[in-house]
Amino acid sequence: MRLGLDIGGTKIEAAILTKDGDVAARERVPTPRYYSDVLSAIAELVESAERSAGVRVSGAGVGTPGSKSPATGRMRNAFSTPFNDQALDVDLARVLARRVRLANDANCFALAEAQAGAGKGASVVFGAIIGTGVGGGIVVDGSPLLGHNGIGSEWGHNALAGEPAGEQGLPVCDCGRAGDVESWCSGPGLMRDHFRRTGSELDPEMIAAFADAGDFEAKETLSLHTGRLGRALAAVVNLLDPDLIVLGGGLSNLDHLYADLPEAIRPHVFSDTFVTPIRKNMLGDSAGVIGAAWLCPVGD
Repeated sequence: MRLGLDIGGTKIEAAILTKDGDVAARERVPTPRYYSDVLSAIAELVESAERSAGVRVSGAGVGTPGSKSPATGRMRNAFSTPFNDQALDVDLARVLARRVRLANDANCFALAEAQAGAGKGASVVFGAIIGTGVGGGIVVDGSPLLGHNGIGSEWGHNALAGEPAGEQGLPVCDCGRAGDVESWCSGPGLMRDHFRRTGSELDPEMIAAFADAGDFEAKETLSLHTGRLGRALAAVVNLLDPDLIVLGGGLSNLDHLYADLPEAIRPHVFSDTFVTPIRKNMLGDSAGVIGAAWLCPVGD
């Protein structure tokens, strides 16, 4: 069996999968505020999940915000969590008394969808998470591509092509960059842009509902957002040319994206054709923990 852990800023989830990928046990708890309490909560959660499944698993795959620095061995870029600058894999291996493999939560999302979801059977899958932030994961022949610096697929922190250089008032991302993909294309970015242009504070679902009802300003907001997202994904296609793109995160529930994104991407792709499928995720909020479990081979 496989053990997966999905450690986020608000919840920690554990799942035990059979060798065929079926869920044998799944449990979650709120994420404690302090790091030492997080470690204790994870140990208790794993013990409970293994008790429910009636097994003890020898290895654990762990999905986390941010990533492990190859230079220091410590976590970085895990915004709004207690994990930054912690040796999370070492500490988890100690408290769980087993081998631990870490990957960014977006890589776990992409791995889950490649193994058992919308990307199953594809050789190269790009998973694009568009929610509170913008993240990504690349899976090649069933394995996540982490990169030499451990930042493979961090497309959300590239500058968004096509926006006016040096424009005053560009949104600033948590990473400190102004005008990157995440600051424009995330859920908060969509809300900020709508408020900036209209003065109305609406969440993405309400903006979409207003647009469906014929509201011109809401339609314009979604059109601008789709155009920006199209330019950002075109850069991914020009570099990686994946077999398909799977969308995750809260904005993946905006149905217009699947009809409108291909045409938003097409003019910016360096090719005479663009036929890459863009699919909605199939595993929902289970993808992170399922992908984490797939990080470890059975028996590892």
